[in-house]
Amino acid sequence: MPAGPCIADDREQLDNQTFAKRVHAAATVLRERGIRSGDVVAVVLPNRLELVIILFAAWRLGAAVTPINPDLTYDEARFQVEDSGAQVVITEGGRGIGTLDVADVTGGPDGADGVAVDSAAGSDALALIIYTSGTTGRPKGVMLDHGNIAAMCGMLVDALKLDETEHSLLILPLYHVNGIVVSVLSPLLAGGRATIAGRFSASTFFDVVELVRPTYFSAVPAIYAMLVSQPERRRPDTSSLRRAICGAAPMPAELIARFESRFGLPIVEGYGMSEGTCASTLNPPAGLRKPGTVGLPLPGQTVATMDPGGHLLDDGSLGEVVVRGPNVMRGYLGQPEATARTIVDGWLHTGDVGRFDADGYLVLVDRIKDMIIRGGENIYPKEIENVLHAHPEVLEAAVVGAPDPVLGEVPVAHVVPLPGSAVTVAELDEHCRRSLARVKVPVSIFRTDSLPRNPVGKIDKRKLRTLAASS
Repeated sequence: MPAGPCIADDREQLDNQTFAKRVHAAATVLRERGIRSGDVVAVVLPNRLELVIILFAAWRLGAAVTPINPDLTYDEARFQVEDSGAQVVITEGGRGIGTLDVADVTGGPDGADGVAVDSAAGSDALALIIYTSGTTGRPKGVMLDHGNIAAMCGMLVDALKLDETEHSLLILPLYHVNGIVVSVLSPLLAGGRATIAGRFSASTFFDVVELVRPTYFSAVPAIYAMLVSQPERRRPDTSSLRRAICGAAPMPAELIARFESRFGLPIVEGYGMSEGTCASTLNPPAGLRKPGTVGLPLPGQTVATMDPGGHLLDDGSLGEVVVRGPNVMRGYLGQPEATARTIVDGWLHTGDVGRFDADGYLVLVDRIKDMIIRGGENIYPKEIENVLHAHPEVLEAAVVGAPDPVLGEVPVAHVVPLPGSAVTVAELDEHCRRSLARVKVPVSIFRTDSLPRNPVGKIDKRKLRTLAASS
C-alpha cells in the first residue's frame, strides 16, 4: 500500500511511497558524487530515519554500506573508514571525518530513480560491512552480501511469523546486524513498519511503547535487566506487544522469568553472530520456549557441535558450536587468514561451547576463550554465573579468570545486586559453596553497581580480566 506507514523516528513518519521517493533522491545524490556498483558508503549517524534511507539508496546503486558507531573516537572511526575503503563518509554536524553531511544526501527534493541492483545477479553483491566489537584486537569487517541478508530476513519472517500487521520498535544501534535485520528489514519485508526510537532510556522506554504501540522489540540482556530494575510501582500498558526478542548474549533464565512475570510479555531468545548475519537459533514463539537455552536451529541453517578434531558430535556432549547455511558471511574484509580460520569446509566456527539437549535445543556453556584453567581443571564461567543468577537478590553476574602464581588461573566474580538489596559477599560465597564444587567457587566476589559493556551491550570481560590481573 503506497500510503501505508513504513518507517518513523522521533521527528517524522514516512509512508511507503514517500520513503521510496526519499530513497530515490538520496541515490541520485550519491550517484552524482561518483558512487557506483561495488563502492562502499560509510555512515556515521545515531539511530535515525535517514540512516535507513541511505542504506536503501546505496543498495539501489549496487554499493555496500558500512555503518559506524557515532560514539567512536576520531581514530577508531578513521580506521573503519580506511579499512573498508569507503568512497564517501556521511555524517551530521560537521564531524571532521565526514565528506558529506546527511542533510545534503537526504534533505533534497525527490530525485530520479537510481541504478537498481540486478535482482537475478545481485545476491552476491556486497551489501553490508559490519565491524566486530574488537574484543580480540582491531575490529574486523564482516562482509555480508545481499544473499546473506535475504536469507536471514526470510528465516526470521518465517520463524517469527511476521506479517503486514507487525510494527517493530528499534532500540538497538543501527551499526550492527540485529538492529538492521530484526527491527528494520524483516518487518518491512513482511509488509509491516518500523519505528526508530532515540537513545534508549529505561525510565522512559515504556512511555514510548504506550505512545507508539509496537508489536515487538529486540533487545539485549542488559536492557532487560535495566527494565526489571525500574521501580515496582510502574505498571505500563504492554498490550500492543506480542513478543520481545533477546539476542547478542545468553540471558539468564531467572532474568527472563522476572521480566515475563512482571510485564506479562514473552521473551523469545535467540542466538547468533554478525558472521552469521544475525541469528542461527531461536526459541519458537508459538512452540515450547525453554529458558536457559537459545532455542532450535532456524530452518535453512544447520547448527551443530564439533570436537577439536573437526568431528561433528551427535550425542549431546559439549563441543564448539558451528553453523552452515546461506546466512554465513562471505568472509572478513582483507583478512583471508582470519576468514580461513573461522570458516572451515563451509562451517562457521563461532568460538562458543555448547550442547544440544534431548529436545534439540541449544544450550550455550561459554566462550572457548573465556574458559578458566585452574590447576589443570577446566572451569566454565557461565556455570558459576548461572548459580549466582539463581540467587533471588542478584540482577547480573560476570565471572573471569584472574592470574594465580600457583594454579595459573582462579575464578573471580563481579555481581550487581537487585536495587535495594543488602546481600553480602559472605552470603553470595555461601550460596556458591552450596551448589558448586570447591574448585569452581570464586576466590573473590565483588559487589558493583554496574558491569562494563562493549558497544553491542555484551559484558566486556576483557576489561574485567584486566581489572582482575591488576588487583
